[in-house]
Amino acid sequence: MKTAAMQTPGVESTRQVADVVADRIERLIVDGVLKTGQALPSERRLTDKLGVSRTALREGLKLLRARGIIETSHGRGSFVASLTAQPTLTPMMHLLGSQPRTLYDLFEVRALLEAESARLAALRGTAADFVLITRRYEEMLAAHGKDTNASTHARLDHAFHLAICEASHNPVLVHTWTTLTDLLLSSVFASVNNLYHREPQKRVIDRQHARLYNAVTGKLPEQARKAAADHIESVCANLREIEQEEQRLVRATLRLEGWE
Repeated sequence: MKTAAMQTPGVESTRQVADVVADRIERLIVDGVLKTGQALPSERRLTDKLGVSRTALREGLKLLRARGIIETSHGRGSFVASLTAQPTLTPMMHLLGSQPRTLYDLFEVRALLEAESARLAALRGTAADFVLITRRYEEMLAAHGKDTNASTHARLDHAFHLAICEASHNPVLVHTWTTLTDLLLSSVFASVNNLYHREPQKRVIDRQHARLYNAVTGKLPEQARKAAADHIESVCANLREIEQEEQRLVRATLRLEGWE
């Protein structure tokens, strides 16, 4: 059995390069370039991009498989593995998502995440980031005026805000956001379902989204932070007003029927 000192230089060199390969692919995943479920490029493309031999590449991929970072399927290639347990499967996530009283708690969390995401995106965003944000913004606008259901509208709205978060270039912030996707989507759906069909509120939301988009892509950090915070605060206030309006209607109906 060979010790490390007895190994040939070629073997040691390949292992060192394999570590570099694994590190560079991990960095692409952390940076959000490669996403969960996404197929890795072909061996030929990876060897060209990384400037390594096919042997070193395969050793690097072997390391990533051992760490649970990628999965390989015969005939289909290698994919980024699911790196976190599904939050919807945990009892706490179920409770938070099933209780209406947590809706405003979710908006408080969104205000914190989105305001800082917008500020950092305006500060750090690249031209490529702004292209992606523009695509998501235009997709969201394109759905307006069409017979689009609330669930689809909510996903397009969420995708726009997520694109801004990804432009923050803070992988921990992006991970926090994506971990809470289902919960955050429920708050977006609540705003879409209750406000989009009310023309005055819908016009306000459109102006707020435009202000946020222009501040981020215009690289105006403080304006972006304020636009995101104002948007969440406004949506939350509108939903509270609708809730109070419904409660007043219930009380008035009960009085009319002689229950009070």
